[in-house]
Amino acid sequence: MKASIAVIGAGLMGHGIAQIFAAAGHKVALHDPDAKILASAPQRVEAIFMLLGQDKSGLANLRYEADFAAAVADADFVFEAGPEKLEIKRAIFKHLDEAAKPGAILCTNTSAIPIGQIAEAVADKSRVVGTHYWNPPHLVALVEVVQAKETALSTVEKTIALLRAAGKSPVHVRRDIPGFIGNRLQHALKREAIALVADGVCDAETLDTVVKEGFGARLAVLGPLEQSDLVGVNLTLDIHKTLIPDLDRTPGPHPYLVELVETGRLGMSKGRGFRDWTPEEAAQTRKRLSDFLAAQAKALKDQKR
Repeated sequence: MKASIAVIGAGLMGHGIAQIFAAAGHKVALHDPDAKILASAPQRVEAIFMLLGQDKSGLANLRYEADFAAAVADADFVFEAGPEKLEIKRAIFKHLDEAAKPGAILCTNTSAIPIGQIAEAVADKSRVVGTHYWNPPHLVALVEVVQAKETALSTVEKTIALLRAAGKSPVHVRRDIPGFIGNRLQHALKREAIALVADGVCDAETLDTVVKEGFGARLAVLGPLEQSDLVGVNLTLDIHKTLIPDLDRTPGPHPYLVELVETGRLGMSKGRGFRDWTPEEAAQTRKRLSDFLAAQAKALKDQKR
């Protein structure tokens, strides 16, 4: 059964989310308040179809709406993909509460903000659910479907069914906590990584090499708890007895991370972050990631056939 979909935000995540559902045969309205971003969306969406080798007839399922109310009026599902700022997301959901039809399921693509906080202004909170896609959403299969305290189980189930039918791999997050599952794990790793570099144990390039060419090489096929069961939970306990007391416990963001931001070392876009980047190196890294994820996405699709 096909649904009417609206996506709010046509930037980094939103255009990819819109493409997923258009390719799956749903009618999709994509909205953005920035005219330039909305105007560039058709070209960016078409590029995804080309990257994945998908039938471009799916482009006909998309329309681009400058008017918020028109975009969401008939939607069965609305996916918010605005900036990761609580006040902005709250304002969007307040507007959705007024403009979306009764019974429409309202989804937020927040990376870390608790869903209950975003839904504060929505009268019927049972229809609000978190749908945390990973960047880029059209290449990463996982979507964390987050159930807030007042989210109806039926809302979660309908959202999971929609995502699964569109080829995604949705999982049910049963408690509404900051960062959900994936980002809590990812940033626990980043926290220790930053501390190791700040403490002079290694430089950033060495740290990334250890992750990519060490345990990272198996993470796509063997999760951390699977790995513990594989080698023996008793070994994990023995390692933890030595290691856990020595892990970083800096309260709040690490001072080294704060210093990088305050001195303008913001990453590839500025040429310097944890590492120095030439434009060519940054472009090569982005292409390497895109090519890898595209190949992985195609392989997963072939496995499901």
